[in-house]
Amino acid sequence: MTLKYTFPNDFWWGSASSATQIEGSDNGIKGKDIWDHWYQSEPNRFFDQIGPGQTSDFYHHYQEDIKNMKQTGHNSFRLSISWSRLIPGGKGEVNQQAVDFYRDVIDQLLAHEIEPFVNLFHFDMPYPLHELGGWENRQVIDAYLDYATIAFELFGDRVKKWFTFNEPIVPVEGGYLYDFHYPNIVDFKKAIQVAYHTMIAHKKAVQYYHGNFNGEIGIILNLTPSYPRSQHPADLKAAHLCDLLFNRSFLDPAVKGEYPKDLIELLATYDLLPQIEPDDEQLIRDHQIDLLGVNYYQPRRVKAKENLPNPASPIMPEWFFDSYDMPGRKMNPYRGWEIYEKGIYDIMVNLKDNYGNIPSFISENGMGVENEERFVNNGQIEDDYRIDFIKGHLKWLHKAILAGCNVKGYHLWTFLDNWSWMNAYKNRYGFYAVDINTQKRTAKKSAKWFAKIAEQNGFNN
Repeated sequence: MTLKYTFPNDFWWGSASSATQIEGSDNGIKGKDIWDHWYQSEPNRFFDQIGPGQTSDFYHHYQEDIKNMKQTGHNSFRLSISWSRLIPGGKGEVNQQAVDFYRDVIDQLLAHEIEPFVNLFHFDMPYPLHELGGWENRQVIDAYLDYATIAFELFGDRVKKWFTFNEPIVPVEGGYLYDFHYPNIVDFKKAIQVAYHTMIAHKKAVQYYHGNFNGEIGIILNLTPSYPRSQHPADLKAAHLCDLLFNRSFLDPAVKGEYPKDLIELLATYDLLPQIEPDDEQLIRDHQIDLLGVNYYQPRRVKAKENLPNPASPIMPEWFFDSYDMPGRKMNPYRGWEIYEKGIYDIMVNLKDNYGNIPSFISENGMGVENEERFVNNGQIEDDYRIDFIKGHLKWLHKAILAGCNVKGYHLWTFLDNWSWMNAYKNRYGFYAVDINTQKRTAKKSAKWFAKIAEQNGFNN
């Protein structure tokens, strides 16, 4: 049977997760990270005051969950290692209990013919390293490289796809610009230094991996297209500056080995350039990624500034553009995010045209919805809205493949309903519903639908 939307052979069908969001920080031996600390300090900042303690308890249920992944058509699954679980102090002694846990998770995945994609850092700075300044402090780069080296050496014989960071711009935005991640600092210059040190840490890990291992290593970036309100030069400039700050600040050095010249000029104009060291330029230039993960949820729409910023106010990215609410846009009302499926196509065409058509895949895409129990029928959540969301994006991803884009796969966020940072369990994203009181897992309609399209390697309509 010929399907209307058929994907390439060996296409990666699967989902993505992170350690902090599914393992449960109260389970097993684990050091304190910034999320544990922030929740202990300000539980009121978290929806329903639910913290990272138990979450979806993958730590105890991973064997069941991996069997369910297989039944849901997965041939790949992206997980992260908790730095604070593997090395409870952030540096120093390795936790053998964590080694055994991650080894068994990896072995279980392989036994079910699911390839593990392993990410090293997903927003979860060990608290002892945060006390040294976190990514503000260059010493933490060395601690990260030690951690990465240990992970590669422990698991690199079986894991052949590694990622250094997931969405590295998010700790910059949340922790140093917009107060939605710890340490809740609002300081554009510090934000840029944190971003720069993160990229140096990434490059050092890539350098070590390429020198010692034979798999592939990449980074996962949330590429959010910046669409101008109009083709007026002022709107186009606003979109360009937004793109430089939020996309190309990581994309260009990761893939091209250089920062955009106009980004450097912009930061220099406002005395925002980071502190660098003499060997950094060569490090950035010489160690490119093998594979790019692309997280896509929503576009950015921007317009020229309607009012000049107050020169006395602290400089922020919004000095250079205003957000634009496009009339008639389709929305996910629960998350407050625009649904714009064509964005996934535009990202991939940009990578083909301007970034050497680097091998890439959709590493996250998903729809969070509140109170999904409203849609239960015969004991199952009938999440047709999620099926429509996935299908709409896959159609545009298929179009990108036909246009010659080097797209390798699609991973949904996420397999299980999981704890979602400050939002906790407000919005549910999973193929499987989780009752956080009993930890019972129940497949949603989308799980069975996804299993079918993965088996067929495509769909008709």
